[in-house]
Amino acid sequence: MTYKEVANKYLEDYGLSIGDTILINKKDITYEGILLDRAEGQEDGYLVLKLSSGYNIGVAIDNTTAKLIEKGEKPKIGYEKSEIPHDPTKENISIISTGGTVSSVIDYKTGAVHPKFTAFDLVKANPELLDYANYNVKALYNILSENMHPKYWVEASKEIANDISDGCDGVVIAHGTDTMHYTSAALSFMIKTPVPIVITGAQRSSDRPSSDANINLINSVIAAKSDIAEVSVCMHGSLNDSYTYLHKGTKVRKMHTSRRDTFRSINAEPVAKIQNRELKINPDYNYIKRGTQNLQLNTNIEDKVGLIKSFPGISEEYIEYHIDNGYKGIVIEGTGLGHVPNNLIDSFKRAKNENIPIVMTSQCIYGRVNMNVYSTGREILDSGVISGLDMTPETAYVKLCWALGQSDDREEVNKIMHKNMAGEISDKTSIKCFLN
Repeated sequence: MTYKEVANKYLEDYGLSIGDTILINKKDITYEGILLDRAEGQEDGYLVLKLSSGYNIGVAIDNTTAKLIEKGEKPKIGYEKSEIPHDPTKENISIISTGGTVSSVIDYKTGAVHPKFTAFDLVKANPELLDYANYNVKALYNILSENMHPKYWVEASKEIANDISDGCDGVVIAHGTDTMHYTSAALSFMIKTPVPIVITGAQRSSDRPSSDANINLINSVIAAKSDIAEVSVCMHGSLNDSYTYLHKGTKVRKMHTSRRDTFRSINAEPVAKIQNRELKINPDYNYIKRGTQNLQLNTNIEDKVGLIKSFPGISEEYIEYHIDNGYKGIVIEGTGLGHVPNNLIDSFKRAKNENIPIVMTSQCIYGRVNMNVYSTGREILDSGVISGLDMTPETAYVKLCWALGQSDDREEVNKIMHKNMAGEISDKTSIKCFLN
């Protein structure tokens, strides 16, 4: 029998199920607690208990006996379905959930966070949203953001376009924060929109008292009702709940693992600030206004693109591996102004000869790539590497995926990468953006 089969038989023999309060004896030691579900991917052959102290422990079932103290119920996650009120005097906003912490709940019996909230649950958990709009809610998928994939960008784009075609006044997407800036860039290239598309998330799950989801969601709805007909990210601008910033979808990046104000505009200033439920647009920002462009959707994309970070001692094998394994393009996170060790240059030349575009960005994040300053940079340029200008590595990666979906010709891809498609390239990079 497998460990899992042994564990299941153990529970069956003692008449135990998840949620029961049980007593386990092992080598003269007694443990009493609530029987919990094991996390996915963890080893079988043991039981997990929630002790009265609040801590969880794992007990191997070998040489143990168990006793049922009290029957319990397996925790249920989510809300019972009911109708969301409709007010004909309010705008109609589409809320699409993809998962992530903003669409997660914490199971207080287990202490685990589950991406189980749907868009419907988000409205139920944040009833103040009903003061601002009517909602068409749907769960596109329920994944943590590390599991995001380019094919999901395509699905999300099509779903958003359908909602816009059906007449919604704006779209809010609930998304995990770790890869939110990849998705915001992808949607920026794939969709030209007549209404606002706002992506938001949370650093703490929606049902926790310390959650940042409520203000992020409400302010995202406010942004979705605004005149800013672009793809943007709405997240906390401070550690408290005082205000949020609206960031351009191609100019934003997650900059801290856990802070509420983790998202920052890179080589740009925020599009707007939302404070006390009032949206104030940056007067220096020239935005696309609601209704001035028709809906256009272009979801052609190539997902066989690599993203490589340069480091001291990096071998040409990193580049050769991607060429040999059929990658259609590569983005390099170079050092400083866009540099890599010169031992990579022959591999860059090979990529050029095989029609594989390589785009250079900087791991400095802020600033602009300029490979004309130093001799190594000029050699890199001569080998056919394309400058990523002041795009972040993540935006350059997404744009290269999209560009290769438009053409497999390296020279045409070069032109696309240097054309400002969705505000991803600044005419000049201001020091003010870094200092702020």
